[in-house]
Amino acid sequence: MGWKEVAEPVLTRMPAVQRPQKHVPFKRKLAWTAGILMLYFFLTNIALLGMEAGGGEDLFNQFRAVLAGEFGSVLTVGIGPIVTASIVMQLLGGANLLGLDTDDPRDQVLYQGLQKLLVIVMTALTALPMVFAGGFLPAQESLTLGGITFSQSQILWIMFLQIFAGGILILYMDEVVSKWGIGSGIGLFIVAGISQRLVTGFIQPTEGGFFYNWYLILTQQMEVGSITSLNGLSTLLLADGGMIIPLLTTLLIFGIVVYAESVRVEIPLSHARVKGARGRFPVKLIYASVLPMILVRALQANVQFIGQLLHNQLGESMPAILGVYNAQGQPVSGFFYYTAPIYSYEDWMWWTGQVSQDAWMVMLRVGIDLTIMVVGGAVFAIFWVETTNMGPDATARQIQNSGMQIPGFRQNVGVLEQVMHRYIPQVTVIGGALVGLLAVWANMLGTVGGVSGTGLLLAVSITYKLYEEIAEEQMMEMHPMMRQMFGKE
Repeated sequence: MGWKEVAEPVLTRMPAVQRPQKHVPFKRKLAWTAGILMLYFFLTNIALLGMEAGGGEDLFNQFRAVLAGEFGSVLTVGIGPIVTASIVMQLLGGANLLGLDTDDPRDQVLYQGLQKLLVIVMTALTALPMVFAGGFLPAQESLTLGGITFSQSQILWIMFLQIFAGGILILYMDEVVSKWGIGSGIGLFIVAGISQRLVTGFIQPTEGGFFYNWYLILTQQMEVGSITSLNGLSTLLLADGGMIIPLLTTLLIFGIVVYAESVRVEIPLSHARVKGARGRFPVKLIYASVLPMILVRALQANVQFIGQLLHNQLGESMPAILGVYNAQGQPVSGFFYYTAPIYSYEDWMWWTGQVSQDAWMVMLRVGIDLTIMVVGGAVFAIFWVETTNMGPDATARQIQNSGMQIPGFRQNVGVLEQVMHRYIPQVTVIGGALVGLLAVWANMLGTVGGVSGTGLLLAVSITYKLYEEIAEEQMMEMHPMMRQMFGKE
């Protein structure tokens, strides 16, 4: 008896959001999407019951824009467990260790059930060390509810259950959006968090806000110094509030991503039975979208998470080859330093005096981060395309099933596969590597609001894709025959 027969009773009984039996009108999809978005913002503002006010250390602070959620709230873990589970499933599926055929309906149910079970496990494994190891989420000494007084150890378990429940909630919120709304819940939550940080970075009326910083400079309340000096130029070009270079970087990323989304190879199609019915299949430059970048950054986030746990548990007895941490809890040498992403210009501009490491150490870290993002972006893009049925074989079958064909070629799925193999694999690798390069570049120069380069790329790309999906939904709402043609009915 194989593992599938043993696990099937459990995996097939995993709670799931029911898929709609018939077409969901566009307005109802929009309502579901907006409702889940409001629920997400509501949950991020519910503080953990029992947590000591003003305490704690966000282990995923630098990755928060990508992993969504809000530290100290019910959604502290964000989409981290979902992404980690997806990485594990993609690696197992890519190595063919699961023995599941995603074209088989039975295996599809097992795959989805296994991934959901893995998300639940990852949620627990992420929340447990956050609450119980190292004081990352410090608890109050005592708590009285309904006349019952809880000890500190009991409060820790209450906090864990809240975080665990939040991780499960975000899993099913994502499923609701995917089945009943527009786009995906993961993309929606990422855009919501990053947009909030961007808007805050522009308009917050405190030091660090873009417009407020310029107000302080123009009214001579902020000391800039001589523009010809290094310090003066540094303040104007690279101030934390997002001065000239972070603003230009933000605008350039917006422009480059929108342009890259419009660069495509269009394969002409015609309907085999309906004369005159023609269309085009677009193979975009960023064919796998920017979402595989979440997987790369989540992998780095988990590595840094392990480093922080080891540092808190071992302290100075931690081997130097693994990492040496400063008083602020940041790695300054060792494995965890070199594998930490570049977060801002302060991490690599050693000539400004803000970096304590030698130039060769800084450049080695930049080189490793660039390699991880470029190679990882290409590899995970390939995995993403294959597991989401966007590969050449799956795409050829979808075109064949819709009754379309390429003019001048025989109506044969094998022929379609050969044509798709000319474009999709190459474009997938190039697009994944390009996105990784852009993410590191944006991180190195900084962005408005302190949004990471990966986060900004994700926000622009997901918003663009969401716009296209809304346009497609509206088109199919006006022309019901198109739903049948593209299998949406």
